[in-house]
Amino acid sequence: MQTFKTKIMGVVNANEDSFFYKSRFQNENAIKHIEKLISEGADIIDLGGVSSRPGSEVVSKEEELRRLKPILDLIYKQKLFEKAIFSLDSYEPEVLKYALDCGFKIVNDITGLENDEVCRISAQYNAQVIIMHMQSNPKQMQENPTYENVVKEVDEFFEQRVSKAKSFGIDDIVLDVGIGFGKNLHHNLLLLKNLEYFKHFGYELLIGASRKSMIDMVVSSSVEERLPGTLAIHLESINNGASIIRCHDVKEHYQAIKLQEAINSTEIL
Repeated sequence: MQTFKTKIMGVVNANEDSFFYKSRFQNENAIKHIEKLISEGADIIDLGGVSSRPGSEVVSKEEELRRLKPILDLIYKQKLFEKAIFSLDSYEPEVLKYALDCGFKIVNDITGLENDEVCRISAQYNAQVIIMHMQSNPKQMQENPTYENVVKEVDEFFEQRVSKAKSFGIDDIVLDVGIGFGKNLHHNLLLLKNLEYFKHFGYELLIGASRKSMIDMVVSSSVEERLPGTLAIHLESINNGASIIRCHDVKEHYQAIKLQEAINSTEIL
């Protein structure tokens, strides 16, 4: 089975309501933070203009683009896309097209390619597409999420959406089980434990559990206190087949992952 190099995806939010306040930036401050994340070891920068935290409200595409456009323009002007791979966390076709015109290479779609127009634009630009699983929508997804078999149901969802992607001519695909997106603690733990199962598709797996509430459910902690739990989940995810780690704390992840790689590459006596 194919193995992939581990890559760190640093999170940058251009909105005022993402759940971790230290990830929120605007205009020139966003550019400074992006450059900082790249210097700390980020392979990919994932920029978003709309919060998808539980209970979040829908934002118009006009408002989303208004938030993102100054940052997208600066990324293009300063050719930052030559220093790292850029991803846009969005499911709005017009906003995605603007980002792809600014040198972005990845479409990170929390709806898992629900919109045909997102498929068409992704194929047109030959973009890599991240298909994420989410039950319901961000506003209601944590209101008693229910599955008969969460691993099987996420797998069936991937099967359907991968087939849809291919029908539009999309071949460069990443799968994301969607930790915390319409899942309770047990669902999240089951998906993490069985992550390797999803490697049968042959695509890279992305995990993003950075500072999420599942950590608080195991050990009571504020968002600011959840870095150790985040690292524990992400290192275990790499052992279970993930190769893209979406996180807020790039420097700490870089160090932890390099140590993990050093241990794993050492021969047993």
